[in-house]
Amino acid sequence: MLVFNDFDLSRNADSLLPVIVQDSRTLKVLMLGYMNEEAFRKTCSEGKVTFFSRSRQKLWTKGETSGNWLYVKEMYKDCDCDTLLVMAEPAGPVCHRGTTSCFDTPEEEGFIRYLQSLIQQRHQLMPEGSYTSRLFSAGVKKSAQKVGEEAVETVIEAVDGNPDRYIYEVSDLIYHLLVLNEAMGVSIADLEKELRSRNH
Repeated sequence: MLVFNDFDLSRNADSLLPVIVQDSRTLKVLMLGYMNEEAFRKTCSEGKVTFFSRSRQKLWTKGETSGNWLYVKEMYKDCDCDTLLVMAEPAGPVCHRGTTSCFDTPEEEGFIRYLQSLIQQRHQLMPEGSYTSRLFSAGVKKSAQKVGEEAVETVIEAVDGNPDRYIYEVSDLIYHLLVLNEAMGVSIADLEKELRSRNH
C-alpha cells in the first residue's frame, strides 16, 4: 500500500504531488491535479479522489458540488517516485465543461472498454427489455451461437470486399463477444494478459 512518504517531492517547488487521473474502465486520461499529504490520506481513507487546490489553498474532493465523484480503484507511483497515477471510476463528466475528460482527446477513445463495463452492469442488474439481459437469460449457448453467426457474417463481408458492411458486422461480432466474455467470467484484461504472454 502506498504512503505519502514513498514520494520524493524535493524537486517540486510547492512540495505538492502531481496526480494524473485515468478512467479505470476505458483507460482514458481524465485530468491532472495536486495533492498534499492531507489530500492523499483522505483519498486513501475515503476512496474518493481529493486534491489540494492551489488557488484556494484548501482541500477539495472532486464531485463535492457536482456529485461527479472519482472513485479510486488503484494507485501507482511513477519510476521517479514524484508523480501519482490514480485509476478511478468517474460517476459523471470530469471536466467543468461537462466533458468526459479535461483533455480534448477523442470521445470514442477507449469505447470498447466502456462498452464492456456497460455489459457487466447489464449482467448485474438484468434490466427488463434489454437485449443484453435477454442474451444472459438465454445462457452461454445462445451467446456463443450469436458470436458464431456474427463471425460468419463478418467473414462474408470481408471476402466480398465491402468495408462499410464489414465495419457493421465486426462491430456486432465484438459486442456479442464481449457478452460471451462476461458470461464466461472473462474480461478484456484477461485477453490482454494471455496475448502479452505470447509476445516473446
